[in-house]
Amino acid sequence: MRMASMGDLKSHSTAASPLTSSKRLKADSPPQTILVTGGAGFIGSHFVRLALGKPHTRVVNVDALTYAGNLDNLADVADHANYRFIRADICDGELLGKLFAEECPTAVVHLAAESHVDKSIAAPDDFIRTNVVGTTQLLKCSLSHWEHLNDSARESFRFLHVSTDEVFGSLRPTGKFSEASPYHPSSPYSASKAAADHLTRAFFVTYGLPTIISNCSNNYGPNQLPEKLVPLMTLQALAGKILPLFGDGQNVRDWLYVEDHCAALWQILTLGTPGEDYCVGGNCEKRNLEVVHAICTAINELRPELAHRPWGALVEFVADRPGHDRRYAVDTTKITRELGWRPQVAFESGLRSTVAWYLDNSNWVERVLSGVYRRE
Repeated sequence: MRMASMGDLKSHSTAASPLTSSKRLKADSPPQTILVTGGAGFIGSHFVRLALGKPHTRVVNVDALTYAGNLDNLADVADHANYRFIRADICDGELLGKLFAEECPTAVVHLAAESHVDKSIAAPDDFIRTNVVGTTQLLKCSLSHWEHLNDSARESFRFLHVSTDEVFGSLRPTGKFSEASPYHPSSPYSASKAAADHLTRAFFVTYGLPTIISNCSNNYGPNQLPEKLVPLMTLQALAGKILPLFGDGQNVRDWLYVEDHCAALWQILTLGTPGEDYCVGGNCEKRNLEVVHAICTAINELRPELAHRPWGALVEFVADRPGHDRRYAVDTTKITRELGWRPQVAFESGLRSTVAWYLDNSNWVERVLSGVYRRE
């Protein structure tokens, strides 16, 4: 992919300059500038929208716009006065350094990642490059920026690395992952995220960079790419196509609505302690087969005329994925106790609103499936 130059940075800006934006706010309340990586992705776009709704907050969204980055996700905030989009690769340390100097962010929320397990099995190199090399470049640029801040700005700066519960491996039938769980990744994806976690922690211990790590469970919600379970099964069912499930469909995941996750990230960013880890989960364990049945039930309720045939007949069990973890579950005691966060959206209502979103946004779906959103 072609790297952007600093000239490109200015040409891709979708908002006023930092100086102009500052003038829109009270003189005694300067804006905080949050640099978000991967902000055009699924979780990232929801976090960008949440952050822009906070007072005196600018967002600089850095995204390489790979297949997972979609500016359609942020069309409603593209012209927001406190928003700027920059197409850039986080592996380009020189470009990142110039961006830090230009924007002087008060915080970094690192969401950019290759995240699909199946793709990591087929092409692990892409995951090492983005998730390990890219994270390292971002940490180095953040450290250089942080070291040149005044004492007050250094004290308030934060680097939030958003990770996954998959770094912990597979659980037995009982128990939950916690911040004290040992790392035991099973896939190239989870191994690359584990490496990024370790690097982030090392920059805190070695250099004092105020980093925080979050490890979340399975997210679902609007504008998630169809490679993931919920949107894939939703779209397959709507078309009356086979619903393929790995193995016996009994693998268990802890499901977290994306807006609940983003609310947790905001709490961690603003109230979390540097050097700490926070596990974020939905307190909602479901077997994959249960999730598929729940999706089909939601479709029946929302669009009964679309029921092609008994949904059970569409389910087809396929060869299991190599290294497929059997169960994940997340203990949210720490983030609830220390930061006051807990999930607000029940799975049934969250899933129903998610299915409704795909039913109501066929244009988005068509653009994603056709590649039009990437100008392909």
